[in-house]
Amino acid sequence: MRAAVIIPARLASSRLPEKLLLDLAGKPIIQHVYERALRAARADLVLVATDSDRIRDVVEGFGGEAVMTRPEHQSGSERIAEAAAHFGETYDVIVNVQGDEPEIDPANIDALIETQGQIRGFASTLACPFPEGLDPKEPAAVKVILGRRLDGAPQTYDGLYFTRAHAPYPRDGAGEFHLHIGVYAFSPQSLTAFAATQPSRLERIERLEQLRILEMGERIAVRIVAAAAPGIDTQADFDRAQARFSGV
Repeated sequence: MRAAVIIPARLASSRLPEKLLLDLAGKPIIQHVYERALRAARADLVLVATDSDRIRDVVEGFGGEAVMTRPEHQSGSERIAEAAAHFGETYDVIVNVQGDEPEIDPANIDALIETQGQIRGFASTLACPFPEGLDPKEPAAVKVILGRRLDGAPQTYDGLYFTRAHAPYPRDGAGEFHLHIGVYAFSPQSLTAFAATQPSRLERIERLEQLRILEMGERIAVRIVAAAAPGIDTQADFDRAQARFSGV
């Protein structure tokens, strides 16, 4: 089984302008993500898909591979679908790793590739137990509602729904929440089908691309891993990342 990891990298970002090019411990954020993806043992290719000449030049400058894609894509998975079309069905699994997660665990990428290879469904993703101190009511923390456990892969469940809401609602007291980790694995065929489908109603309401898959009538396998790496969406996120990288 061959797997390609594609990192969608859009230059424009509303809350933290041009964040993927920000210097973090001597390297741009996108380089940290790329190098961590390279450390995934199951990844046969790592590639950046971008709409920016500047990002392409930075990636090629540190020895990485990058391809240009159209600027109008509505989601990262649409962008990686355009990039994946260049190599057809050379790879059995196509992985979308977000460009703003410089601390992503390569072992989690491997777990995702393994799950998609074992389940062979439309798509796979990751989740983890809700971190201590993170409020399930926080809209930026996307919750996944899990269904039945799936045969064929360890700690993998049917993803029933993904939401920014406080769900599943714990009516009788303490609830069990799982934090969604925004990485996805597709087959070449399912990625093409996803990109050929218009953004769905719930996807537009919640601003969550994975809901398009569910509204297509397809399923998402959810692999449970130990923890999520913090992403960088805001200046405060970046400041905390700088402190972690500097050992403060």
